[in-house]
Amino acid sequence: MNLNGATALITGANGGLGEAIATHLSKAGAKLVLTGRRKDALEPIAQKLGAKMIIADLAERKDVERIHAEAGDIDVLVANAALPASGLFLDFEPAFLDRALDVNLRAPIVMAQPFAKKMAERKRGHLVFISSISGKVAALGTTLYSGTKFGMRGFALALREELAYSQVGVSTIFPGFIRDAGMFAKTGVKLPAVMGTRSPDDVGRAVVKAITKDIAEIEVAAFEQRLGSFLAGISPGLVGWMQRQGGGHQLATEMASAQKGIR
Repeated sequence: MNLNGATALITGANGGLGEAIATHLSKAGAKLVLTGRRKDALEPIAQKLGAKMIIADLAERKDVERIHAEAGDIDVLVANAALPASGLFLDFEPAFLDRALDVNLRAPIVMAQPFAKKMAERKRGHLVFISSISGKVAALGTTLYSGTKFGMRGFALALREELAYSQVGVSTIFPGFIRDAGMFAKTGVKLPAVMGTRSPDDVGRAVVKAITKDIAEIEVAAFEQRLGSFLAGISPGLVGWMQRQGGGHQLATEMASAQKGIR
């Protein structure tokens, strides 16, 4: 799909990876509609990129419906907004379970349907879902987050097949540890020396590539994380054992502690 002149809606654009994705779509010629919860954070980005701005909280179901009404016809949807949802499952309060499921999984699915219908009618469009390497590799402290991101992957793959004859593309992006911006960067947790990172710009470029080349899945992660993803697809039990032996549980505990208040 040619992005020049296309209209792209990006959720969660008020920081983290959303700004990088919006910037790269703009460079490719797309007109932007940006959503986010915080006007103070979203407004400067929208002004810089000449984008339309919609203030909305995806945990509020009325806001999800309102986005569709206010955005109008779009050619590209990038479902990027998400909560870390980290920590031990047994410690979660019911209200947090609902909020994480609404933001991370329900909102992208519900939002995709009306936009996909119109795209299918026009036989033009693309849906991009920002998942995570945690959508392929489960680990301690990511029970709820991985659950939503694994779910997103299954939904996107099935939807891609459903829309294949409508000339509407569906892609999923799987970021690993991303430096400088995003959920991991905000924790301040230091990775072991053997673990690498990728940049927000790498994610932005991957989104553009997925749309213009109609690629089903792209992992934006360092080699060892991509290797873990590959092995997890073959033997998740082996990868779990490797995580325990390699100190992965300590890393997960530190990240969960740093993200405890982001709910």
